[in-house]
Amino acid sequence: MEKDKDRGITVSKQKDMPEWYSQVIIKGELADYSQVKGCIVIRPYGYSIWQKITDYFNERLKCLNVKNAYFPLLIPEEFFKREAEHARGFSPEVAWIESKDDKAKYALRPTSETIMYDAYSRWIRSWRDLPLRINQWCNIIRWEVKDVKPFIRSREFLWQEGHCVYEYEEQCDREALMILDEYKKLAMDLLAVPVLIGIKTDKEKFAGAQHTYTIESFMPDGKALQLATSHNLGQGFAKAFNIRYVDRDKQNKIPWQNSWGFSTRLIGALVLMHGDDKGLVIPPKIAPIQVVIVPIIFEDSKKRVIEEAKKIKKMLKDYNVELDLREEYSAGWKFNEWEMKGVPIRLEIGPKDIKKKNVILVRRDNSKKQPVKIKDLKKKIQKALDEMQKDLYDKADKLLRSSINKTNDWNEFLKIINNKKIALAPFCGKIECEELIKEKTSATSRCIPFEQPKVIGKCVHCGNTGRYVVFFSKNY
Repeated sequence: MEKDKDRGITVSKQKDMPEWYSQVIIKGELADYSQVKGCIVIRPYGYSIWQKITDYFNERLKCLNVKNAYFPLLIPEEFFKREAEHARGFSPEVAWIESKDDKAKYALRPTSETIMYDAYSRWIRSWRDLPLRINQWCNIIRWEVKDVKPFIRSREFLWQEGHCVYEYEEQCDREALMILDEYKKLAMDLLAVPVLIGIKTDKEKFAGAQHTYTIESFMPDGKALQLATSHNLGQGFAKAFNIRYVDRDKQNKIPWQNSWGFSTRLIGALVLMHGDDKGLVIPPKIAPIQVVIVPIIFEDSKKRVIEEAKKIKKMLKDYNVELDLREEYSAGWKFNEWEMKGVPIRLEIGPKDIKKKNVILVRRDNSKKQPVKIKDLKKKIQKALDEMQKDLYDKADKLLRSSINKTNDWNEFLKIINNKKIALAPFCGKIECEELIKEKTSATSRCIPFEQPKVIGKCVHCGNTGRYVVFFSKNY
């Protein structure tokens, strides 16, 4: 078929990662570009990955007693003006619309603190109403990009955002860190993506937050990618939106708040991290299709092979299994397509295999073929899926660890950044110094690790006393 000649990935991930990424996303049928500038269409295959992430996290939210709710997309302009630092932080990327009826201006939700906290001011009256834990799954609009990188950066994306209110600062901060740990587990256990974990510098923290905690991944092209954040918002938003409660001693008090979220960027991270020159490589725990069965069809044995393939699919009902019975494509063509879509396990079965009571098991990540007795198949499938999940994580973790370089010397710092690695270096913490580092190197601070050395040393850039060591790298 003429139209299928360029169906495969035509560029190398190592040589041209931006073009490779675009091809993998489009040809792997995760997403498509939209006629709406700066936006993408998430296709069913891509959305099913997002659905698996949401299903996983909703189960965790239940355990944490967090309730799901939904708030309006439109946010009154005056809400943004109530918290000055928050308004300044988001003003460059807010999209506005104007009502024809009352000439009021409304922001299209860039984040939901303000619209949610207006409601909280009516819902919270007593200490008995606390803690209040609410999560929202929704779309976000940020007018910040012209060039779309699907799932990584676009004007509209999907996310979850949790917004909680507490009596005590200690409880607020403890649960902000607890959610960060949940994010770390999601990235590592589900997506097989290792992360750096820590706190953002003052320059990089969320607008209006007291502290911002983060998990950061590091991609094979030498760029960091922020995967999720959790913020201790302090009492600033509560003061701005008049959230008050009467405590146990009948005193009026101001509560403490945190917020936290991750987005469809997680899909981009797993594509960048695990994909290869054949296309997607999807970790088994997150794969929409875990096993694909491809019968090897010859006319004289067609019926028998298909019947056996259907029995195998039924046997593997505990997994997400696809049986490819399309007759218009050859087995080889199907192999290439399912490899491009990143399905973890391929089972090949033909007349010779049936005679031996075998199937051929092929793992997507290493392409190794293994004959397996049909009677042992369930056990072997589970073992292969578990091993692939672990191997993908171990490979990514090795990349991350080997990319970290400690230094306290500016010239060495420059070499590390130019070599597309992560520099772990002493830093004074001053915003002006951080801005100069970015100006000179294009590198940004990713996070301040929670574990700090006893002796920090002098700032790698300005030579003043270092407050802490910080991870620096180029980023998406």
